[in-house]
Amino acid sequence: MKDVQGWIDERQIAINKVGIKSLKYPIAVLDKDNEKQSTVAEVDMYVDLPKEYKGTHMSRFIEIFNEYHDKITMGNLIEVLQVMRERLNASRATMEVKFPYFIKKKAPVSGSEGWMDYQCAFIGDCNEDKGEFILKVKVPITSLCPCSKEISAYGAHNQRSFMTIEAKYKEFLWLEDIIRVAETSGSCELYPLLKRVDEKYVTEFAYDHPAFAEDIVRNAALKLIDIEEITWFRVQVENIESIHNHSAYACIEHQK
Repeated sequence: MKDVQGWIDERQIAINKVGIKSLKYPIAVLDKDNEKQSTVAEVDMYVDLPKEYKGTHMSRFIEIFNEYHDKITMGNLIEVLQVMRERLNASRATMEVKFPYFIKKKAPVSGSEGWMDYQCAFIGDCNEDKGEFILKVKVPITSLCPCSKEISAYGAHNQRSFMTIEAKYKEFLWLEDIIRVAETSGSCELYPLLKRVDEKYVTEFAYDHPAFAEDIVRNAALKLIDIEEITWFRVQVENIESIHNHSAYACIEHQK
């Protein structure tokens, strides 16, 4: 059959990224407490396309992911990208594997258990010279405004916040360890199930640990700097303000 994608394109304009987006697929990822965890990923896979070719072979992306979906790890994503480059005759390949990751947590006083979900991602980029891998987590936390606490006769406004941590590293990092950095950097962490004694605890804990967005990213940055395996990180926090019609935001990027 004719290979239409391989035809010469007379427009002679290269394409930076071409491929597939939002592929839903079951995967298994490493779990610190339970060895492996099954989840469902949303996958984006791209290669570059030289100016000479009309198109890429979209089916090959699916074929490659079929081969590796139960073996996608922080350690072999670059290997998968190299396979993409070779089979699609590309000089560069990129992939983002986004997935929910679940951790069982106990309430701080009652010990009531439930499952917390965190949005995580493996991000890989590979060209002829090198491959690069980034681990990404997005973690919900609580923030309580120091200014509100200081100027108010009683109470202080607090809000749901989201911390996003991206990290490059040598050797290995557990998702759980990076999630823990985020959870311990705000005014209080979130829990899936709270009884009344727990609600009292987290309300008072947040009140005793007020933090601006600036405080939260600095708290996380200090913890990330202390993790020897990390070589680069970017930490961002967005406070979904409860009394303003905007969010507060802060970001720190650090190269070791």
